Amino acid sequence: MEAELPNAGSKIAIVVMGVCGAGKSRLAEQLSAQLSVGMVEADDFHSPENKRKMAGGEALTDADRMPWLDAVAMAAQLQLYCTGGAVVACSSLKRAYRDRLRASLPACRFVHLAGPRALIAERLTNRQGHFVGEALLDSQLATLEPLEAGETGFTLEISRPVDQLVDSALEKLRQAPPPIETIAS
Repeated sequence: MEAELPNAGSKIAIVVMGVCGAGKSRLAEQLSAQLSVGMVEADDFHSPENKRKMAGGEALTDADRMPWLDAVAMAAQLQLYCTGGAVVACSSLKRAYRDRLRASLPACRFVHLAGPRALIAERLTNRQGHFVGEALLDSQLATLEPLEAGETGFTLEISRPVDQLVDSALEKLRQAPPPIETIAS
């Protein structure tokens, strides 16, 4: 059954953000399916050099990230055009990165996935077949700038099952605009 966002307006981009291992891709996939809109996996747009750096535990610089963010925004614009919406799984760790995405995606809302370091580290330890591992977690946590006043979005605490996170995200996205808040239960 397709979920609706009656107060969201048309052509909304939802960016599921957070550090590596927070569950961005999984939540974005499910939101995309529920909303019947296209999904963009930002990891697919990293250059081979960026992937090599991250696989080696080296954090990306702002210069590494800017062309990547532009490519992600272009892919999201394509999904907006083709499917009427987009759900993007993208770390968006800094406000400047979110501002860059917002410049191309003005009707953009952020869903910040946050949780205890130990839980995220456990997920990364069990992760297979991905170029980002636990070696980058501390640098990503240090880089992370949570959503601030003036940004449209909210935070979800990741220790709950993903189906509950999907339900919470859809409920908050129905609000226009959703306030920045943490949904703990």
